[in-house]
Amino acid sequence: MRLKNPELFRQQCFVAGEWIAAKSGKTFEVYNPATGVSVGHVPVMGRDETRAAIAAAEAAWPAWRDLTARRRSRIVRRWYELIMENQEDL
Repeated sequence: MRLKNPELFRQQCFVAGEWIAAKSGKTFEVYNPATGVSVGHVPVMGRDETRAAIAAAEAAWPAWRDLTARRRSRIVRRWYELIMENQEDL
C-alpha cells in the first residue's frame, strides 16, 4: 500500500492526546474489503486502555461542551476538509 502522506496511517489508537499500542502488544490484521489485501494491523485494546479512553473522553467533554456552536462547527468543518484533502489515502 502506497500513501501520499504515510503519516496518516497509524497502527495505534489515539487516547488522551497520544498514540498508544495495546499493553498486551496484541494486534489484529485489517483487510481492504474490496480486494482482500492486508492494509495493516491495529492494537487489541484491553480493559485498561478502554477505561483510559473513556476517562479521556469524559475529561475532554466540558471543554467541548463550552465551545460555541459556531466554534464546534468550524472544527468539524476543518475535519471534513482534511478528510476530503486526503481521501485517496483514507
